[in-house]
Amino acid sequence: MINKLFRKKSVDQILKDSQDGTGLAKVLGVKDLVSLGIAAIVGAGIFSTIGLASFEGGPAISLLFIFVAFACVFTALAYAQFASTVPVSGSAYTYAYVAFGELFAWIIGWALVLEYAVSNTVVAISWSQYFVSMLEGFGILLPKWITMAPGYALDAHAKFLAEGMAALNVADKAGLEAYMTAPRIADMPIIFDFPAGLVTLLVTWLVYIGIKESQRASNIMVMIKVGIIILVVLGGIFFIKPENWTPFAPNGLRGVMGSVAAVFFAFIGFDSISTTAEECKNPQRDLPRAMIICLIICTVLYVAITLVLTGMVNYTELNVKDPLAFVFKYVGFDHMAGIVSVTSVIAITSALLVYQLAQPRIWMTMSRDGLLSKRFARIHPKYKTPSYATIVTGIVVAIPSLFFKMDFFVDLTSVGTFFAFILVCAGVLYMDHVGLSARSKFKVPYINGKYIIGVGFVLAWILVYSYAQSTISEWRALSFAEIIEHKSLVLVFWGSWVLLAVLGFRYNFSLLPVIGILINLYLMSELGASNWIIFILWLLVGLIIYFAYGYRHSKLNKITG
Repeated sequence: MINKLFRKKSVDQILKDSQDGTGLAKVLGVKDLVSLGIAAIVGAGIFSTIGLASFEGGPAISLLFIFVAFACVFTALAYAQFASTVPVSGSAYTYAYVAFGELFAWIIGWALVLEYAVSNTVVAISWSQYFVSMLEGFGILLPKWITMAPGYALDAHAKFLAEGMAALNVADKAGLEAYMTAPRIADMPIIFDFPAGLVTLLVTWLVYIGIKESQRASNIMVMIKVGIIILVVLGGIFFIKPENWTPFAPNGLRGVMGSVAAVFFAFIGFDSISTTAEECKNPQRDLPRAMIICLIICTVLYVAITLVLTGMVNYTELNVKDPLAFVFKYVGFDHMAGIVSVTSVIAITSALLVYQLAQPRIWMTMSRDGLLSKRFARIHPKYKTPSYATIVTGIVVAIPSLFFKMDFFVDLTSVGTFFAFILVCAGVLYMDHVGLSARSKFKVPYINGKYIIGVGFVLAWILVYSYAQSTISEWRALSFAEIIEHKSLVLVFWGSWVLLAVLGFRYNFSLLPVIGILINLYLMSELGASNWIIFILWLLVGLIIYFAYGYRHSKLNKITG
């Protein structure tokens, strides 16, 4: 049984399976892929979570964007090598099947389902907030009870009962209004986020009717939102006050790294490009180019917009859900704020479009391998899209977006993504070890890490002892049980570095994938324990489904007996 759990698919077998009657339309070129990547990356992150990140870390968040992009570059190189070797849909799921076997492939596929479902939900909720704000700007007021998750209204009502009206802020008052004016069934208020659910269904319909239609819509929306971001940067430069950049890191390294989840959320979209491999005209050439171009463009945009926002307004004012519009209202440029609000709706729609495009293709690939029901691999005869998987995706995203608070989802999004990124980087090391890299039309540049990985570990500890005495003192004050409870991921990070140093010395590991593994592990260690608990529970549910269905119905199981 152990051997069956780690059975691998050969590249030739995966390519053959992808060509057996899937019928996906090959219409995407490198420009289309770059557009889809920018659509996914420049979405809710730059129009929403960037405000919270700046509030927590100050202007130094611009450096965190560079650091996270740096991590993503190494991961993108690994993705690009896999994409040029195995040019099929499925993203990290397919790559794990080649490198580590079926069980790891299932775990990654299941983690990606969580990543895209949660990301889609966050984007849909964020879209709803901007859409309602835009309508209010035109004098159209929707009832509050159809514009938010019930949790916001219940929290506001509880706060009102405990502390009175004087304690409520603007958002609390909106929640209280929703609670008081909502229709009731058995004295329970009926409250839901109708715009979030509606936009999810509309985007799902667009994705359902064709990749070409989706690509055209994405291209138009990307041009609009990149244009408005450039306009914000150029217009905002004239309102910058350099004193707002002082102090640059008001809450120190802890404040900056505390925003890892929000910042990383801004970048996770680049791996969605790889899910469209079977719809590319020349995937082995275009996918690697598109991934790197996307990261470069988006990093420049994020750093520029962060410096402009924190230069226009002091970071303490940026704890808002619509920071780009807010800063122009703050400086009295209301016309620009209105333009930004309208454009934000378009921008976030494009991000939702790409996420809804990616998830059905992962399900389709898992179904094609026998790990999910055959219905998920069904291709529409007219539209040439994974029809059943697309409909299920719409339902899975629309229902939570109607009833759940965005706060619940943001941090959770990053856990599964980090996990997938680490396995993809490790997969490149495996490909190098067994000779699969010889088939890659794009390769991660090889730098021998035989000695560098170990030397880097020693230098890292020297730096810790030289410049992080406060952190060392904090560790010494913790009991063994507290270290296990709160710092176990940090221990995993250092232990993994030691293991990679030993294996790298023995097998001459390529340095760049190792750096990708270590940076992603470090960023993982900065996430909260509650996110890990939910993620582990999600994986346990996935394992139950795998052993109940996928293990027995796997095509490899039928081949190997």
